[in-house]
Amino acid sequence: MKPIVAWATVGPFQENAYVVGDPATREAILVDPGDEPERIEAIVAEHGLRPIYVINTHAHLDHAGAVYYFQERYGLPFYIHPGEQQWLDALPIQGQMFGLPSPPSPRVDRWLADGEELSVGEKRFRVIHTPGHTPGGCCFHFPEDGILITGDTLFAGSVGRTDFPGGSWPQLRDSIRLKLFPLGDEVVFYSGHGPPSTLGRERRDNPFVGERASLGL
Repeated sequence: MKPIVAWATVGPFQENAYVVGDPATREAILVDPGDEPERIEAIVAEHGLRPIYVINTHAHLDHAGAVYYFQERYGLPFYIHPGEQQWLDALPIQGQMFGLPSPPSPRVDRWLADGEELSVGEKRFRVIHTPGHTPGGCCFHFPEDGILITGDTLFAGSVGRTDFPGGSWPQLRDSIRLKLFPLGDEVVFYSGHGPPSTLGRERRDNPFVGERASLGL
């Protein structure tokens, strides 16, 4: 059975906060809980899941705003790549910049490394470091199930912006073309904003990194 992948689109930036669970063990992880924690809790309850940790693709406010809540309320450990340290430290300032509540910076319980394997229940996934949107941005690949969580690296028909501090268009382009597209056309990915898509569709048609973009069409 494939993992349960459920999400709520939360907050003023319409970010997709994911709950990914193992249907056999009912263990789950929270991916990028950005806002409205009560809606994320409702997904967990609806599916009868038990979260065991929080893991983030990156630390922009819209993705990390509710991490501290889940740490404090449920004692969940928090995992993220060390390249996100500056964004984590600036989390309260990020809120002030947009005139939004300023969440406390969560403590990091485990720093992620490119290529390492993690598990939720009996489901295993691999961390893929995909810098470009942010220095420590990561995607999470479930190879046996053909599922990928991309955060703000790759969207359906678009890519993450690179004009924030630490962003890099050449890095983002290479992350997508050299690290994600080779995972296979059939892989279904779930991004930080917007609907799911497949790597094959984006490899062919994405106007920024697809074949048409490569040909200058």
